[in-house]
Amino acid sequence: MTTAPAHEAELVRAAQRGDEHAYRALMDAYRGELHAHCYRMLGSVHDAEDALQDAMLRAWRGLPRFQGASSLRAWLYRIATNTSLDIVGRRPKRVLPMDHVGPADPGLGPGEPVTESVWLEPYPDETLAVADGYAAPEARYEQRESVELAFVAALQHLPARQRAVLIMREVLAFSAKEVADTLETTPAAVNSALQRARATLDERLPERSQQETLRALGDDRVRAIVDGYVEAWERGDVDAVVAMLAHDAALAMPPLASWFRGREAIAAFLAGWPLSGAWEWRHVPARANGQPAIGCYAWDAAAEAFLPFALEVLTLRGEEIAEVTAFVTRPAESPDRETYARWVDEPVDAVVVEALFARFGLPDRR
Repeated sequence: MTTAPAHEAELVRAAQRGDEHAYRALMDAYRGELHAHCYRMLGSVHDAEDALQDAMLRAWRGLPRFQGASSLRAWLYRIATNTSLDIVGRRPKRVLPMDHVGPADPGLGPGEPVTESVWLEPYPDETLAVADGYAAPEARYEQRESVELAFVAALQHLPARQRAVLIMREVLAFSAKEVADTLETTPAAVNSALQRARATLDERLPERSQQETLRALGDDRVRAIVDGYVEAWERGDVDAVVAMLAHDAALAMPPLASWFRGREAIAAFLAGWPLSGAWEWRHVPARANGQPAIGCYAWDAAAEAFLPFALEVLTLRGEEIAEVTAFVTRPAESPDRETYARWVDEPVDAVVVEALFARFGLPDRR
């Protein structure tokens, strides 16, 4: 939500005179949507926060030169987009394990973590108040649809400038001229880039978005699916978990590169590892990337509590679970600690763990 135009103009004039309170009021009106924009561009909450902080500093320094030739919103998006493009050029592309390597053999276990920052991160769209619906009537994608895992993962396969064009045109509904001004190019070049970007996304996106799927199911049915999945996990019922999966379902666990495809492979992995009986689990429902999610807690004997283990994001296809993306945070204490250490052998950074779960409004223990 933005401030009313007249009030906004007053705040701009005050901020241009050096009024920091007025500037903060302006930025607070746009902070959430700009953060979501940076996340779409970068696929990382941490990178989005860095980009937004840098963009806000650039805006403060440049505000005295803002003459109102464009709207303040368009001007801020221009700064945020170019700041994000600078970061894209310095950091590796963010992906999901399915885009990084082929499926693993479940008999070999979960494998080792990839320590480089190459993984897409989950996004707390509800905590950050990403709006429902479209940014404008002419937008092609809904705002919450455009932070879904599949959508953001597909964006990362676009060249950076194509990515910016598609987001600004199809999600934010800026005109070709406004995008051309942002990228210092021509409307014709913008339209050409948009056509190429659309073709790439059409190849990578599922037939139906999660928002369409969730609306078709309804809140009660979605809740029942999540509850059934949680209950099966907590009683260690591999067959019940697998029965809820699509035949070609995928299970991924970043920062581990290993992932598994199909009911048989996932069943073998679950039976040999997380649902082998060596660990106890508790779960708390959540939301991430506009999708149902679950905070997973594993029993830690040393802490005498269930501690954060992973944030699982569920992707549904009809009433079946098509993908489980478990963003693993830490190893868990168990009778088989030495074996489990092969999952995540880096020291646990408690601050990072707490920050991830707190970002989604999840408790730090159960």
